[in-house]
Amino acid sequence: MTTTARQKVGIAGAIVGVASAGVAAAALAKRYAVGRIRLRPDLEANEPFGELHGREHTLTTSDGVALHIEVDGPEDAPLTVVLCHGYTLNLESWHYQRRDLREDHRIVAWDQRSHGLSQRTTAEDSTIDRLGEDLAEVIETYVPGPCVLVGHSMGGMTIMALADRHPELFGDRIRGVALISTSAGKLAEITLGLPALLSRVVHKVTPGTVSLLGKKGALVDKTRHVGNDIAFLMLRHLGFGDSKHVSPTLVDFVESMIRSTPTEVIADFYPALMNHDKLSALDVLDPVPTAILVGDKDWLTPPEHSRAIAAALPNARLTELPDTSHLIQLERPGAVNEALRDLIKQTEV
Repeated sequence: MTTTARQKVGIAGAIVGVASAGVAAAALAKRYAVGRIRLRPDLEANEPFGELHGREHTLTTSDGVALHIEVDGPEDAPLTVVLCHGYTLNLESWHYQRRDLREDHRIVAWDQRSHGLSQRTTAEDSTIDRLGEDLAEVIETYVPGPCVLVGHSMGGMTIMALADRHPELFGDRIRGVALISTSAGKLAEITLGLPALLSRVVHKVTPGTVSLLGKKGALVDKTRHVGNDIAFLMLRHLGFGDSKHVSPTLVDFVESMIRSTPTEVIADFYPALMNHDKLSALDVLDPVPTAILVGDKDWLTPPEHSRAIAAALPNARLTELPDTSHLIQLERPGAVNEALRDLIKQTEV
């Protein structure tokens, strides 16, 4: 590989390490001192991240992909909550929601194709529409009655794709929807909190570097499988914003999820995210109670994207949490869980 190619791979690895965010690692390293962060009191040091386990199932989709499913909570609960995780994450990203809701509600959490313990698929089948079909099959197989759908980031887009392709499910079967830190389209226009000129440069180089990444994924993965301070700092900055209260243990937990997602998978799904456009499908959600949540410091799916969704859904409830970034369900679990409980109450009326 030429020197130029090596440089591009390095750039690509940094970009996709936090969902394709192209922020200069050197600037972040100057801003944060890793040692000082890790020495602060860690209130979540003993939180059992990754240790919550439900009843495991495998669903083979109509196109032959094996999806990992976990079912939690009482089987005879009148309502099922279906949790759809985001890009580069897995069902473990719903740690706090599973912990707090499974006492009273049946929970179905699943790893989206090519993520977590689900089977890898091809780049051609790494689309948001296909994720919507997967969700339809999850509901058909593991949801015996009414349900509420909860989607974070790409998981919210999955719900929109389901609405686009299966509008008949919304109302009787699907009683409520929560869209968390997500977008109905135009993700290619986000600034990542960067100055306009730098943002344009990032968007110009990202598609090419991600394409190269897909071809050199195995090489990049060799360097990603060992955690490092740069990855920690980038994730803390972009995933959790500038918040000083975020637990280093939590950051490490999320970084391990991202690191476990193969680089080729990150590259395969990147075009689908950038081309996602489901604004016209949102009216399908209007008849059901819908909660929209976003952090006001979210640079990956900025608040204006949630506001655009809310504008298309006049009956929805939009909540913008202050001093909160993209991983809102982990950073502000209390507020998110309260919103989900309120949404569930609305479906029971």
